[in-house]
Amino acid sequence: MEAYRINIQGLSNNLHQFEFELGKEFFELYGTDLVSEGSLVANVILNKHETFIEAEFHIAGTVKLICDRSLEPFDQNVKIDQKIIFKYGAEEKEITEDVMMITHQTESLELGQLMYEFIGLTIPMKKLHPRFQEQDQEGIIYTSGAEEESKETDPRWDILKKLSKN
Repeated sequence: MEAYRINIQGLSNNLHQFEFELGKEFFELYGTDLVSEGSLVANVILNKHETFIEAEFHIAGTVKLICDRSLEPFDQNVKIDQKIIFKYGAEEKEITEDVMMITHQTESLELGQLMYEFIGLTIPMKKLHPRFQEQDQEGIIYTSGAEEESKETDPRWDILKKLSKN
C-alpha cells in the first residue's frame, strides 16, 4: 500500500502532481471482486492549503471484464474525473462522499483505496461484450403470444363520457 501513499507533511502549500500505474498488482492488493486486472494511469493533482487539501483524480485506461451473457473476457474503457477534499479537523472521519476530515498529525494520504472505489463505481451493472451492446440498445421485446385486448370500450363508460362533456 506504500506505493499509493502520499506523504503530505513535507508538501508545501501549492499544487503537486503525482502519477500512478494501476495494473494487476493494484487489483490484487485492493481486491479482485469487481475487476481482476486492468491497465490504467492515475494522475492525481493535490492542491494543499492551510485548512484543506483538494485532490483531483484523473484515471484513464482499460479494465478486463467478463461478459454476463457469453462469459467471454473483454476490455472496458474507463475514464474517471473525481475530486475529494481532505479537510483538517479534530478527528479522522468521512463527512460526505467527497469531503473527508483528517487531523493535522496525519502524515500521509492513502489514495489507493479511493482510486479502487472510483474504478468500481464506473463498472456497469450489466457487463456486455461490445458485440452485444448494439443489439441491447435496440431492445428485446418479449411477447406472450396472447392477442391484444380489443379497443372497444364498455358502453357504461361511453355514457359517463357524454355526461362529462355537458
